Amino acid sequence: MDFFEVIRNRRSIRRFEDRPVEEEKIIAILEAADAAPSAGNLQAYEIYLVRDPAMLARLAGVVTNMDFFAEVPLVLAFCANPERSTIRYGERGRSLYSVQDATIACTHAMLAATALGLASVWVGAFQERAIAEALSLPASIRPVALLPIGYPGETIEPRSRRTVKDLVHFVK
Repeated sequence: MDFFEVIRNRRSIRRFEDRPVEEEKIIAILEAADAAPSAGNLQAYEIYLVRDPAMLARLAGVVTNMDFFAEVPLVLAFCANPERSTIRYGERGRSLYSVQDATIACTHAMLAATALGLASVWVGAFQERAIAEALSLPASIRPVALLPIGYPGETIEPRSRRTVKDLVHFVK
């Protein structure tokens, strides 16, 4: 699948087949996330891989309206590591660049999953503290996005989008 086909085919999937994701696909997804650009190439983010059923059920209990977490084979938790970015960029690195780094890495992982025939859905509807406690994160690490990944158990048709003409504003 070429890059633009990946973008056109990506959907937010919330039902997954009861089938594990192969190790080589997980590694490819993680390598895609690792290749994401980051402020100053500091990679001010961490990725927590969750596939233990008990932990997935625990996450299902702390995300908002996402009961399917208990059924998904794999969740990647993308977390900002503000300390890595603060070293070079101070407060802006702590409050913004580390979050951007984590979200860019998550986007790379999401698109890689699509390219590999997998499905995902970006989840940001959660209480940071509850996720941090569930994952036993160090106090300095901030959860930013959760990415459930698996084989699609549903088909979603494309939704309407704004046109490029409506989206883009030309500045003179």
